Amino acid sequence: MTTDIDSLAVTVVLAMQGRTVATAESITGGQLGSTITSVPGASQIFRGGVIAYATDLKTSLLEVSESLLAEGGAVQAQVALEMATGVALKLDADFGLAVTGVAGPASQDGHLPGTVFVACVMRDEHGTVIDSAVDELHLFPEEDDPRQARAQIREETVAAALELLLTLL
Repeated sequence: MTTDIDSLAVTVVLAMQGRTVATAESITGGQLGSTITSVPGASQIFRGGVIAYATDLKTSLLEVSESLLAEGGAVQAQVALEMATGVALKLDADFGLAVTGVAGPASQDGHLPGTVFVACVMRDEHGTVIDSAVDELHLFPEEDDPRQARAQIREETVAAALELLLTLL
């Protein structure tokens, strides 16, 4: 799978054409930003990232609604969308890309491992969000070992995020 992700990252960097992206990560803990920045030329398009692994950081760093988090937890579509919007605003990027979900092995907020939300927003030259998309994923790792299953969920989440960004490009 790594080769596919590497190819996706190269495609993203080449397709950005002078536009910029920032990442907001929970489930992947920095893996998404790391994947993008592993590509030569990424410095031209990657503004930076926020790893908001703890729920309270989603509010303090990315301006995700406290009431939204209190009502439904961190694993929901609207949280991913607010994370993407927040990181695009905070890091002044054309695109905000966010991931939140459950890597396992335990469930979280009533969601099974493999439940993931990936969101992307696109802003215009004035900073207004002009397009957005959210994907809900239900990933079922083929691995029995909890550590390997967790790694597979995180890797598939990175791939899904890069693919979603490409759809908005």
